[in-house]
This record gives sequence, C-alpha cells and structure tokens, in this order.
Amino acid sequence: MSNKFINLDANEGVFFTRQLEHIKSKSYDVKYPELKARAVLPVSFEAGQGAKSITYRQYDMTGVAAIIANYAKDLPRADILGKEFTVPVKSLGASYGYNVQEIRSGQMSGLPLEQRRANAAKRAIMQKENSIAFLGDADAGLVGFINNSAIGSYTVPADGSGSSALWTAKTPDLIIRDMNGIMHKTVEDTKGVDAADTLLLPLTRYNYIASTPRSSTSDTTILEFFLKSNPYVKEVSWLNELETAGSGGTKRMMAYRRSPDYLTLEIPQDFEQFPEQEQGLEYVVPCHSRIGGVIIYYPLSVAKGDGI
Repeated sequence: MSNKFINLDANEGVFFTRQLEHIKSKSYDVKYPELKARAVLPVSFEAGQGAKSITYRQYDMTGVAAIIANYAKDLPRADILGKEFTVPVKSLGASYGYNVQEIRSGQMSGLPLEQRRANAAKRAIMQKENSIAFLGDADAGLVGFINNSAIGSYTVPADGSGSSALWTAKTPDLIIRDMNGIMHKTVEDTKGVDAADTLLLPLTRYNYIASTPRSSTSDTTILEFFLKSNPYVKEVSWLNELETAGSGGTKRMMAYRRSPDYLTLEIPQDFEQFPEQEQGLEYVVPCHSRIGGVIIYYPLSVAKGDGI
C-alpha cells in the first residue's frame, strides 16, 4: 500500500483516487457566466506560468521633413522613441479537502465525494480574478479595467428633468445622445485613429434601454435603435460592477475597443489543481492561478461616463 494513503486501505485508496480525478475534471469545466471578466475583456495567456512580471513596449515616431537645397547635408533626422511598461504578476490560491472518514463513508456507501467543495475553491479563485480584472488591487500593484486612471472621461450632460444626468429622467433621444457621445469620445480623443466598438452599462440601465420604446409610436427599443444607427458599435453589454463604479457611487458606462491589440486581461497561469496533500486525517487539494491585471495599451481608446 502506498504511503500516500497511509490511513486508507487499498480499496479506499483506489476509490479516493478515482473520485478525485473525476472531481478535478468536472470542477475545471464548471462555468460561472455572472463573473464576466473573461467574457468582456480579451484574455492573454502569453506571458507563461513562470512570469514574475510582464513588460510591454510602446514605440513612437519622431521627425519633421523640411525643404532642402540640392547639396544639403544637414537633413532633418527621423527616428523612433520607445518606452517600457512593467506590471507585476501575482498568484491566487484556494484549497479544498476531504477527511479520512468521509472517504471511507463514501467508499462504503458507493456515493460520490462532495463535488461542491471543489466548485467552491474554483469559484473563490475566479471571483478574485474577476475583482482584480475590473477593480485591480492597489496593494499588489495590479491595475483593473473600470478604475484605470489613464482612460478618457466623457461628461454626461445634466439636461434631464430637474437638471439630472440620470437616464430615468431623460427622454429616449437624450439617452441615445449620451450613448453616442461616449462612443464618439474615443474617436475624437484619438483624432479618428481608434473607435470604441463595445459599450458596457450597469445592468439596471441596460434593462431600461432594452425595454423602453424609442418613442410612443415605435416598436423599436432604445437599444435596438442605437445598435442599428451607430456605425462603430458591435455590442452593448452589462456589468454589475458598474452600478456603483462612478464618482460618488453613481452608475458608470464604459466604451472601449474590445481587441487584444488595445487591452488584455493577463492570465499567465490559468486555474490549476495540484495533487492532494495528506495533512493529519485530511487530504487537501491546493488550487492556484496567476494574474497580471489588465493592461490598456492605448488608454484613449477607452472612455468612462458617470452619473447615468
């Protein structure tokens, strides 16, 4: 009998090994769609599991041509300038386990071991990943998407009822104006170089525009009209995290170019489970992943608008 199962007999050890293999496989495939970081942000695994930090480079061209004489020797120089940016990579961890009596009871009754413990460990790591992706972690030096200080800012006009910026106080025309305004913000800030193609809204505001008619005589909602009429937009989606993300806890909307050429959620090591470890009368399964936060390569391709 293997020392690994020193507290279990041969049959119990075989039962535990097979059960754990099934649980690990099943746990890895569990999906939690409400944690939307990977759904709305391009994910990069490129750095690799050994990375301690991620460095990316940004280059710019310099130089101005001039009218010159036929035999000129002092031609103006053109060149490139490069900058390096480095972000740290941090580990996320959780674990789950089963004691000897649970294993023996399961083997005797033929019932499977509790799957929900593995699910809970997976979800704990994914929740932390989701939080860092959107809000960062200042103590760890990780930057998030929603609270990134370098992105552009669109001022939502306060011209609704009672001089309010709230969409619930505005007409459909004004709401559509606000939605177009933040999308156009990225185009104007980059002089037409970049255009946002995705708009994220708080869930309450998304539901509002998805169920409110464009006008009293229209069978088209605000959302449907906006998607049909805006040449830049590929998708409008929602995030619960935007409900209180704005200044003073207000509702925030965000527009951005959803492409790995513009921003990435860095996951050098995806979720993994290690071999079980015997600790007293319990077998513990460590779980692990690594994250580098969100890198926005072109901050002006992202814009936020508060107070909707």
